[in-house]
Amino acid sequence: MTHDFETDSRQMLGRLRSVMAEEAAGQQRLDRITLLIAEEMRTEVCSIYLFRDEETLELCATEGLNPQAVHETRMRLGEGLVGRVARTGAIINTDDAPGTPGFRYMPETGEEAYRAFLGVPIQRLGEMLGVLVVQSREARIYSDEEIYALEVVAMVIAEMAELGAFVGEGAAMSARHQQAVLFRGTSAQEGAAQGHVWLHEPRVVVTNPIADDPKRELERLREAVDQLRVGVDRMLSTAVGGDKDQLQVLEAYRMFANSKGWMRRMEEDIDRGLSAEAAVEKEQSTARARMSQVSDSYLRERLHDLDDLSNRLLRILTGQGNQTGAEMPADPILIARNIGPAELLDYGRSLKGIVLEEGSVGSHAAIVARALAIPLVIHAERVTTEALNGDKILVDGDQGIVHLRPDDTVASAFRDKMAMQAQAQERYVSIRDKPAETLCGTRVTLLMNAGLMADLPSLDSSGAEGVGLFRTELQFLVRNHMPKRAELSGLYARVMEASKGKRVVFRTLDIGSDKVLPYMKAVNEPNPALGWRAVRVGLDKPGVMRMQLQALIRAAAGQPLTVMFPFVAQREEYTAAKAEMDKALERERILGHPLPASLEVGAMLETPSLAFAPDSFYREVDFLSIGGNDLKQFFFAADRENELVRRRYDTLNVSFLTFLESIVERCKSLGTPLSFCGEDAGRPVEAACLAAIGLHSLSMRPASIGPVKSILRRTDLTELRRVIHEARETGTQSVRPAVMTYLRGKL
Repeated sequence: MTHDFETDSRQMLGRLRSVMAEEAAGQQRLDRITLLIAEEMRTEVCSIYLFRDEETLELCATEGLNPQAVHETRMRLGEGLVGRVARTGAIINTDDAPGTPGFRYMPETGEEAYRAFLGVPIQRLGEMLGVLVVQSREARIYSDEEIYALEVVAMVIAEMAELGAFVGEGAAMSARHQQAVLFRGTSAQEGAAQGHVWLHEPRVVVTNPIADDPKRELERLREAVDQLRVGVDRMLSTAVGGDKDQLQVLEAYRMFANSKGWMRRMEEDIDRGLSAEAAVEKEQSTARARMSQVSDSYLRERLHDLDDLSNRLLRILTGQGNQTGAEMPADPILIARNIGPAELLDYGRSLKGIVLEEGSVGSHAAIVARALAIPLVIHAERVTTEALNGDKILVDGDQGIVHLRPDDTVASAFRDKMAMQAQAQERYVSIRDKPAETLCGTRVTLLMNAGLMADLPSLDSSGAEGVGLFRTELQFLVRNHMPKRAELSGLYARVMEASKGKRVVFRTLDIGSDKVLPYMKAVNEPNPALGWRAVRVGLDKPGVMRMQLQALIRAAAGQPLTVMFPFVAQREEYTAAKAEMDKALERERILGHPLPASLEVGAMLETPSLAFAPDSFYREVDFLSIGGNDLKQFFFAADRENELVRRRYDTLNVSFLTFLESIVERCKSLGTPLSFCGEDAGRPVEAACLAAIGLHSLSMRPASIGPVKSILRRTDLTELRRVIHEARETGTQSVRPAVMTYLRGKL
C-alpha cells in the first residue's frame, strides 16, 4: 500500500493533539504517545528519554522495550547511541545499531532484537530536553520523510514538556521552571543582591503547536512575515545615513526576512501539521542548535540575526510583545542574553542585580553596572530559558554565582551573608568622615571612580576625597550619534558643580578594544586589547579629541581642571596629546572664553613600556595614575576577558609587586605624583599592600572605600612592608600567605 506522507504526518499530529487533550497523568500521556508513534511509523519500538539532570538521561516511556526498564534505565550524556544524540544534537539513523560505534547494550531493556535505530533530539530553542527513538527488527535506513516526521513530533513533545504536560514522579518528569537551579557564571561587578526575576525580553510561549487548519495557519504566517518585512524596511529607512554596522545588521534582517528558503521551510512545516508559531520556533531551534556548534564569528552573528528575527516574528504571531502586562517587581533582578548600555541606563538604579548569558567583564553593560554599583554576573548559560518573571533569585556578584528559586537553606545562608555585609557597611559609616590614616601615621588618599552624574552623590556618602577617575566614554557609548560639544560641556560642568570643590580627574575618551561606539565603524582586529584604542584613536582622529578638550575647558569656566589621557605607551603619545590640549587652550583664549584657574594634565600608566620611559617624561607629566586592570593583564600576558587565565595570576605576586615598587621609587625620585586606579585598589588586602609599597593615593568604586579605609586605619604599613620584603626574600611566588598570616594576627 502506498502512503501519502503529508496525510500521515497530519494524521499523526492530529492523533497527538487528541492525546494531549485527554485528561491523563504525565506518565499516561507519555505512554500513549510512544504507542501512537510506533503505530503511525510502523515500528516495533518507540522510546522517550528525558534528562533527569544535566548529565543523565532516563528512559521515561517505551512501546516495545521491557516496561520494567522505564525509570530504571539511565545513561550518561554521550553514553550509547541515545547519549550521543543528546550530546551532539545530531540525528543517528542506522540499520545496524549493535555495529554502530558507541552502541551500548542495556540488557534490562531487551533491545538486542532490534537492528534499525533512529534517534532525534527533543529540544526547544537550542536547549536539549531528551531524545526520541524508534527501532525496528528489520535492518533498514529510515527515510528522509520519516526522519522529518519524527523531528516534528519531537518538537511538539518539547513544547508540551515546556507547558508541563508530562509532570510525574521522579527527577526526569518533574515540573519545569520550579526546581532550584544553580548557575556558575563570571563576576563582572561585585556585590550581593536578592530579589525577583524581571526578563528583559519576556519568553514567547507557544500554546498551540499543532495546526487546526493548515490553510489558515499559512495565511497567518504570510501576514505576519509581511508585517515583519514592513517593520524591517521602516527601520532601514530611518537608519539611512547612520552607522554602517547598524545598517549591515538591518540589511541582514531584510535578507533573512525575504529569504525564500526560510519561508519555504516554515510553509512545509505548517503543511505537515504544525501551527504557524510552532513552524517559526522549529526553524529558530535549528538555528540556535547550529549557533552553539559554529566557531566562525561572522556566521554566529548571522545566526544570531536569524534568531532575533524569529523572536520578532513570534511576537507578531502571538501578540506577546515586550509589554506583557506583567508588573515589574519592587526588587527586580534583570535577566537577559545581553543588553546595551542605553537600555540598562533606562532601568537605572531600580535594578538590584543583573544576570546575563553573554557579555564580558569590559563590556558596555559591565561599565554601566559598575557605575550604578549593581551586582552583575555574566556567562550564566541557559538562565533566560530557565527563569520566569517573578521567580526568586539570589545574585552573588563576588563569586559569579546565581541561585534561581533557591531552597530555604541556601536563601537563609545568603541572607546571613547580606546581613553581615550590611552590618559592615554600618560600621564603615562611623569612619566615613575620618581620614584613612594608618597606625604608623601615613595618610592615604581614597578616591572614587565615576562615570555618571548619578555617581556623584556617593562623594559624600562614601567618604571619598575626590574623583580619581571620571570615565567620559559612557556619554559616547549610550547614544546612537556623536554627542555635541555643548552637551558634553554642560555635563562636565554639572559634574564639577556636584563635586563641591573636590578634585575630579577627567579621563579622555577611552574607546576601542571592547568599547566600540555604535556610530563609529568597528575595526576588525585580531587582538583588540592590544590594538587601536584610547589615546591611539584620539591622536588618529584629533577632531574628536579637540572637541572633548574644548568641552572640558568650557565646563571649567575658570575653575581648576584635571585631565588624564588613557593608555599612553610612550612619551611621544603624551606629548602629542598635550599639544592638542595646548591648541584647545589657545583656541578658547582667542574666542574669549575663560581658561581654567589651574590645569593638571596627566597620563594613565597601563603598559609596562611607559614604566621605562625617559626621565624627561616623568618630569613633563603633571601626574600619573597606574591603571591596574590593564597593566596587570599586560604584565602577565593574561587576557582579563579570558576565563582560563584571568584569575591565574595574583596581584600580590612578587614580580608584579616589585615592578610596581620600581614605579613608585622612580616617581618619588623625580617628583611625579602617582596614584593607583583599578579593581585591586578596592580590595582591602591588596589596597593595604599597595599602600605599604608606597602607593598612597587609591581610586576605587564608592562601595569599597569603607572596607579599605577600615583596614588601613588598623594597619601599620611599616610592619606590613617588612612582611612583604621578608616574604620576597624567601623566594616565594606570592606574598599573600605571609600577608594574610600577619593581618589575621593584627586585625
